[in-house]
Amino acid sequence: MTSNTPFVNTRSLSGRTILMSGGSRGIGLAIALRAAADGANIAIMAKTAEPHPKLQGTVYTAAEQLEAAGGKALPIIGDVRNDDDVARAVAETVETFGGIDIVVNNASAIDLRSTDDVTMKSYDLMADINTRGTFMLSKFSLDALRRSENPHILTLSPPLNLDPKWAGSYLAYTMAKYGMSLTTLGLAEELKDDGVAVNSLWPVTAIDTAAIRNLGGEKMAAASRSSDIMADAAHAVLTRPSRETTGNFYTDEQVLREEGITDFRPYSLGAPEDKLMQDFFL
Repeated sequence: MTSNTPFVNTRSLSGRTILMSGGSRGIGLAIALRAAADGANIAIMAKTAEPHPKLQGTVYTAAEQLEAAGGKALPIIGDVRNDDDVARAVAETVETFGGIDIVVNNASAIDLRSTDDVTMKSYDLMADINTRGTFMLSKFSLDALRRSENPHILTLSPPLNLDPKWAGSYLAYTMAKYGMSLTTLGLAEELKDDGVAVNSLWPVTAIDTAAIRNLGGEKMAAASRSSDIMADAAHAVLTRPSRETTGNFYTDEQVLREEGITDFRPYSLGAPEDKLMQDFFL
């Protein structure tokens, strides 16, 4: 059904359990809030126990918002780079909610410096959070996911695009993000007989988040879309049958077009559609 308003999904995540890396702010929190509105259980593993001087939100304020939205929340202080923290997050989620239906690999680090300028410390941070963290959280959750009736892994990473423009512009960051996408590619094939859906989701345009504002300020934010478009697209993917929805590198627009949405202007923050900033890797 075509609509000129943001997507309203009649399929529900009520009673489903989501384990998300990051999620104390930005796109991850928007996805979690959309699920909470259905009455989902959401475990958020993040490092932000205390307020950041430049960024809003902690794992505890996120949990409060999720509860207020109608969900059940489990805040977990942990680092997706740490094996013990990830194992504990999986165990606590299963113990609290009885299982895991959905894993959202949301945690990510970004540094757009060239190879000459990027530090190895920053390279390691991106590789450890983006690629290794995605692989590990997915790996450690597999036993629980296999017991779910409709299991999903959703990773916020781009389609694999071997146009040298991207690696040539941001090699360290591209390697880290494509590592996330390779995890989607491989796990979708590896888990297809188990019925675990493994997909990636990426925005067509820049999304108004703290990271975007740090990169380009208010001007870049004004040329972005609201995080609601990613929340709606993620909700659509995660409510689809897992055996029919795997191995895809979705964009937010693609998913919502498949759901009948053709007008994306309600997600924009002021700029005309043809003036929106396009995202990386597309």
